[in-house]
Amino acid sequence: MSALSKIKGVLPALVTPFDENENFDEGRMRAVVDFLINRGVDGLYVTGSTGEAFMMSPEERKRALEVVTDEVKGRVPVIAHIGAISTNLSIDLAKHAEKVGADALSSVPPFYWGFSQDQIVSYYTDITASTGLPMCAYNVPLAGLFGFDLIKKLADVPGVEGIKYTATTHHEIMRIKAEIGSDFIIYSGADEMAMSGLAFGADGIIGSFYNSIPEVYLALNAAVAAGDMEKAKALQEVGNAVIFFTLARNPIAAIKRAMAWQGADAGYCRKPFGNFYTEAEEEKLKAEFRAFKAERGLTGVNFLDAI
Repeated sequence: MSALSKIKGVLPALVTPFDENENFDEGRMRAVVDFLINRGVDGLYVTGSTGEAFMMSPEERKRALEVVTDEVKGRVPVIAHIGAISTNLSIDLAKHAEKVGADALSSVPPFYWGFSQDQIVSYYTDITASTGLPMCAYNVPLAGLFGFDLIKKLADVPGVEGIKYTATTHHEIMRIKAEIGSDFIIYSGADEMAMSGLAFGADGIIGSFYNSIPEVYLALNAAVAAGDMEKAKALQEVGNAVIFFTLARNPIAAIKRAMAWQGADAGYCRKPFGNFYTEAEEEKLKAEFRAFKAERGLTGVNFLDAI
C-alpha cells in the first residue's frame, strides 16, 4: 500500500492568511487550520496555488508549513506543495517538509521556459530521490498540462505515487486507473467538477472552495461514496453556483472573507490580487452574496447563512 493511498477524501487547498501589510499571519493560519479540521476535512494541501505560494519567499513557505504541521499535530494528513522552477529550490523545500512532519509532497512541473518531457521527468526524479516522502504530481493548466504519455512516464518514477488532476478531461482519470493502475492515486482538482472526478474514479478531491464551503463538498463526497448521484448532482450545483458567482469578485480574497464570516478570519491576499480592505467594501460583498442567495434560493451554505 502506498503512503498516498492513506490520504483520501476532501482536502482544502489551504489559503495562506496575510495581514493588512501583506505579512504572513501565524495566528490567523492556526485559526484556519482548526476551523477546517473541526469542520471534518480529511487533510490539508499547503502552499499551493490557492496558498499564493509563488508570491512567497522560500523562507515564508517553510514557515507557513511549520505553523500548519505544528497546529495539525497529526490530526489529518498534510500534503506540502514544494513546486518551483528550480529543482534545487524544490529539493530544499521538500527536505524541509519532511523534517517538519508533512505526510506527502506535491509539485507543479517546472514552468515558464517550456521544459521538455525528459527535463520534467528529471525534475520529479531528483525531488523524489531527495526524501522518503511520496510525491503527488500536479497537472494544472497554469503550469502546463501533462499529456497521458507524460503521466505514464511520471508514474514510473520511484516515489511518484499519484497526481493532482486539475485538467477537465476527466475521461483520463478512468484511463489512468485502467492503464497505469488502480493504486496510482488521483485527486480531482477542479472544484466545479468534483462529482465527475469522483465518479470517474478519483480517490479524493483537492480544491480552493473547500476552504469556504467544506460542508458542501464533504456531503458531495459522501453522496458519491454512497452511490447517491442525484444528491451529489444537487450538491455540485450548489457548489458551482457559489464558485461562478465568487470568481467574478476577487475569488481568493472573497474565499477568505467567507471564512471570516464563519469565525475563521483568513486575512488578506498579496498584491496584485485584490482585497476587501474597508468596511464598505466588505459590506458591499456581503450584500451581493445576500442577493445571490435569495435569487438562487440556496440553503445549507454556512457562510451565506452567517450573513
